[in-house]
Amino acid sequence: MENYFFMKTFFGSKNKIFAFSLLFILGASSTSAQKKVTPVTQSAITNVPLPAGSKQDKRLISELSGKSLLQIEAKKMNASVSAIEIFYLPVQSGFSEDSLRKSLTANGWTMSAIEGDSKYALLKTNNQSVLTYFEITKTDINLYFGVINNSQPVNDGNNNTIPSNTGNIAEPDPVQTNQPTTSTTTEQTTQETQQTQESVQTTNTAPVSDGFKFNTTNFDDGWTSTVQEDWVEVAKGNIKVLLHYPKEGTIFPADPAPLINTAWNILVAPRYSNLINYKTAYINTYNRPYLGMGLAKENSSGTQKFVLLFRQGESGWIEFICPDKNTFIQEFKLDPETVQWDTDSDLMSPLFKMKVYNKFAVAASDFKGKWTSDFTGIQQLYYVYTGNYAGMNIHQSNEEFVFSGNTYKWKLLAINGMVGNTRYDHAESSGTFTVPNNWQLQCSKIEKGPKTYNAFWSCIKGARVLNLIDAQYPGSGLYTQYGLAK
Repeated sequence: MENYFFMKTFFGSKNKIFAFSLLFILGASSTSAQKKVTPVTQSAITNVPLPAGSKQDKRLISELSGKSLLQIEAKKMNASVSAIEIFYLPVQSGFSEDSLRKSLTANGWTMSAIEGDSKYALLKTNNQSVLTYFEITKTDINLYFGVINNSQPVNDGNNNTIPSNTGNIAEPDPVQTNQPTTSTTTEQTTQETQQTQESVQTTNTAPVSDGFKFNTTNFDDGWTSTVQEDWVEVAKGNIKVLLHYPKEGTIFPADPAPLINTAWNILVAPRYSNLINYKTAYINTYNRPYLGMGLAKENSSGTQKFVLLFRQGESGWIEFICPDKNTFIQEFKLDPETVQWDTDSDLMSPLFKMKVYNKFAVAASDFKGKWTSDFTGIQQLYYVYTGNYAGMNIHQSNEEFVFSGNTYKWKLLAINGMVGNTRYDHAESSGTFTVPNNWQLQCSKIEKGPKTYNAFWSCIKGARVLNLIDAQYPGSGLYTQYGLAK
């Protein structure tokens, strides 16, 4: 029989990491995958504390396989599995089934074995049901939790009735450690403070001059972006959105509440006071969304605002500033205070898409100096039927533009092929460039002929990033990003 093979692929650049899975993925050898296996101290579903050195596997392929594993048992109970957690505990921790049972009991759960396989157990508390899988291997301890959804009470085969779960299963709020420093001791109220909405359109803050021609963009949908020192400000009507530039200390491995609170303290708190009704929320899914929100007095205006801090995947931290919560709901079609760990993550799309407004037009005078982009791609190959390793295919490239006056020099260096049998490619061109409109760059010769790029600038702290894509063959639509070489 012919031996087919499958590939595990990842691509990287100095600006982004893009991860793609072709057919199957084994292991976590890439840097991108490792970021999805993070240290953890507690289960969000059960609140059970985990021993030091425990990790949670949030990779999509792992969650799908883990869910399928639990789904087999759930189907025997006429039920299904929704949210899932996958943990790897260190063997040397001594964590055992007895340790798990004691921790669950301490958190109000009852644990009963499932007939036919000692690795599975049913957990119940307060009309909630969770299926667990526990296995000790030579390398680590596998612990899975899966929330059970069912429309009618069913039995697990041991006279253990699983209560009906007809609605969302409420998860305990994350522990509010590192409470934001602007939080006050004022008792939180259940009624949102009423205030008069601003009757005039918010005026954009004057943009910061950074040496580029365009530092304001007026979008067709009514939003206006301006370049600021620490963020891009996006405004429409009486709403402002701040696209915060990356800042040290705001993204690190942690449970949701401590991470959100820390980012709030660094990015938001210094500009507000009298914070009330503060809460955090997240959704336990791929590219987990993080949210922190509350009512606070804006120091610059002296008026109360509804403020929400949001991050998901590569969005960066985004701050939404509205006169009240109702204004936020009307614009973004979401009541953020109702978000729970199992909320549909598609509701976050209007928030996530705000990152696209970090976009500014190009001018001929902007193009000067050397701009480079580095790319690395690796394919690890395995035979499907034997599982044996079939080798590694690599691709590395460096592309650069050097602009001077209205001329440029372009260079591409590339290494491709199987490890041990790679080949080297090199190409160079030079010529003149023009900017036919505010969103394109035209070069007289790239390799064999002229080329037009769709182009725009995006901003980071103290610098800009050049975004280019072939206007005639945009392919996936992903722009190549270039940074200014020092």
